[in-house]
Amino acid sequence: MNTIEALVLGIIQGLTEFLPISSSGHLEIGKALFGSNTIGQESLFITIALHVGTALSTILVFRKDILSLIKGLFASKKNENHTFALKIIISMVPAVLVGLFLEKQIAILFDQNLLLVGAMLLLTGIILFWGEKAPKASGVVSTQKALYLGIVQAIAILPGISRSGSTIATAVILGIDREKAARFSFLMVLPLIFGSIAKSLLDFEGIPQQLNLFPLLVGFFASFVTGVFACQWMISLVKNSQLIYFSIYCFLVGGITLMYGLL
Repeated sequence: MNTIEALVLGIIQGLTEFLPISSSGHLEIGKALFGSNTIGQESLFITIALHVGTALSTILVFRKDILSLIKGLFASKKNENHTFALKIIISMVPAVLVGLFLEKQIAILFDQNLLLVGAMLLLTGIILFWGEKAPKASGVVSTQKALYLGIVQAIAILPGISRSGSTIATAVILGIDREKAARFSFLMVLPLIFGSIAKSLLDFEGIPQQLNLFPLLVGFFASFVTGVFACQWMISLVKNSQLIYFSIYCFLVGGITLMYGLL
């Protein structure tokens, strides 16, 4: 993988991880347009670099929330942060189960399958449109709703379905306050990202001798910087009810991707 490709993929990952337009789907589109033939451990290294970048950008933006949750989780008495942390753990269960028992089946889908990506982008557009039309509410994330959002997050493993978009829109549809929905959506994925990275590191059979580290660093910094920007921007967009523009975007890109895949 060359430096330009790593830079572009890093920017795509940083923006689309938080904006409701599917990071996995856009990365597959990007690889297809580049004609990427990156395989094996080289592909694994760039994937890890990009995800570490966006994970660290989330930590930077939500550093105060994360610190409060950690303190609350290990507090001797139950408090609001303790309860919130437990809801985060509950939301992880569906995705963990899918990752453990359907890993090989899911991996097959991540092979520049543009027809699937296009169809799932259209589905994301529908979910965002539905969420945008939902009335504003002031509800909180209950234990039951946390589980529902966890199920949606597990489904969003499919390339083309926006994890942030689908979970935030579903939370809004369930009557949760928009800002709280965005906060929960971004925090609930952090443990899964680091768990996935840890598993990938355990799968390593050693660092390839010809591995070029510079593109990995470029991709990492690109995803981190754009991730910080996109995360803060997304919170503002959700609060101001502007998801409809991303719904239209997903319909357009999804339709174009379907046609490109068919041709």
